[in-house]
Amino acid sequence: MANLVSFDWAIKRLLRNKADYCIVEGLLTVLLGKQIRINSLLESEGSKETEEDKFNCVDILAEDETGEQMIFEILNNRELDYFHRMAYGTSKVLSEYLKEGEPYEKIRKVYSIHIVYFSLGQGDDYAYHGTTQFVSMHDKNDILNLSEAQRKAFGCDTPSDIFPEYYLLRVDKFDKLATTPLDEWISFLKTSEIPVNFNAPGLPEARERLRVDSLSDEERKDYHRRMENLRYQRSVINTGRVEGFTKGLEEGEKKGREEGIKEGIIKTAQNMKKEGLPIPLIAKMTGLSEEEIEVL
Repeated sequence: MANLVSFDWAIKRLLRNKADYCIVEGLLTVLLGKQIRINSLLESEGSKETEEDKFNCVDILAEDETGEQMIFEILNNRELDYFHRMAYGTSKVLSEYLKEGEPYEKIRKVYSIHIVYFSLGQGDDYAYHGTTQFVSMHDKNDILNLSEAQRKAFGCDTPSDIFPEYYLLRVDKFDKLATTPLDEWISFLKTSEIPVNFNAPGLPEARERLRVDSLSDEERKDYHRRMENLRYQRSVINTGRVEGFTKGLEEGEKKGREEGIKEGIIKTAQNMKKEGLPIPLIAKMTGLSEEEIEVL
């Protein structure tokens, strides 16, 4: 089996050429259950490559088989306050792509897709889909829908057809045999491997395009540097958690487990700061404020 690069690195570095759109189109098609075609990658503030680009998103302008245009926001993150980041990301996308003076009806449908590599929330599944509904406070069976005039004007039936939709893929929770196209994609996202019998849309192309041995020398160096940085960050964070938990147990009721864990997090931030990691990045990884980190 060929050695492949991880998808979260590839989507920021390799899959920006039109010839490679078919790979991401495959993922979008599997998630939405209809054929999706990418028109372009949107160069927003969120999609620029920066010092912290592993926390940034890739914004995509696409359309479905009916010609309806939509914007996809794909994020690959490792953050403590991730649900808050999801809310902020979609609001930013909505505001960025509505031109000044345009009526609100020109807002495009936004699909916010999140591929997370850590334990997020409580739940048994590895794939979740979220939409917006307005439910009566007195009758749970009474769902607010659009009026007939609104349906004709906007070409949709419910408010959920207008509001952003969320897809949350908890890669770490996938531990089963891949039997569906979605399973195959989740398996690839988790392992960076595509067995020869995987044929979900986009994966055959990914099997060839994302080979490590097909990278240029510059791409290969960048990829290995990124993987090493991620390994280091995981190690530092896990060490801080273990140290904090152990400290809390040792001090018992005197300081309590939570205070011990807080000390471990502070130690983690100190280590990250010594290594020269940016303070905003440290804040996202530890949950501390930038002001707290400044004085460490």
